[in-house]
Amino acid sequence: MSERIYNVLFLCTGNSARSVLAESILRKDGQGRFRSFSAGSQPKGAINPFAIRVLQKFDYPTDDLRSKSWIEFAAADAPPMDFVFTVCDNAAGETCPVWPGQPMSAHWGIEDPAEVAGTDLEKEAAFVTAFRYLKNRIGAFASLPLASIDRLSLGAKLREIGRGPGATSGQEKAG
Repeated sequence: MSERIYNVLFLCTGNSARSVLAESILRKDGQGRFRSFSAGSQPKGAINPFAIRVLQKFDYPTDDLRSKSWIEFAAADAPPMDFVFTVCDNAAGETCPVWPGQPMSAHWGIEDPAEVAGTDLEKEAAFVTAFRYLKNRIGAFASLPLASIDRLSLGAKLREIGRGPGATSGQEKAG
């Protein structure tokens, strides 16, 4: 009998950096147990070039990545999500669509690397930091015994992962 494949959606406001990093990380590190997606409440329409650069640097997939609206995943013909994670404080505070499948959700906020000003090296370093925080959280998530853990315990574990190193503690600036 084959193991179940879980659908996971990562949300951020612009869907150009953190959520895209997370989608790619889970796509590779999920070892075929997950289908990963990303979206934004107000998508920028393009992936931040530093996100692409960092993913390629660490040999993570960038094919098929695009900035898109979360409305795509609330449609009747969308794949039902098992998990929805917000990776920015703004998206966590917004009223989300109703997701088909009644997924479990948690907030995994980290600082926005796209907000870093400075040299290209400083900007890339911010993306590397975001990548590492997300990779650690996704690794912890992917190692959970999803098929055998009860929903209440799983919810607590998902929230605990979101409070790990790099977690944001307040609301980001709007914009």
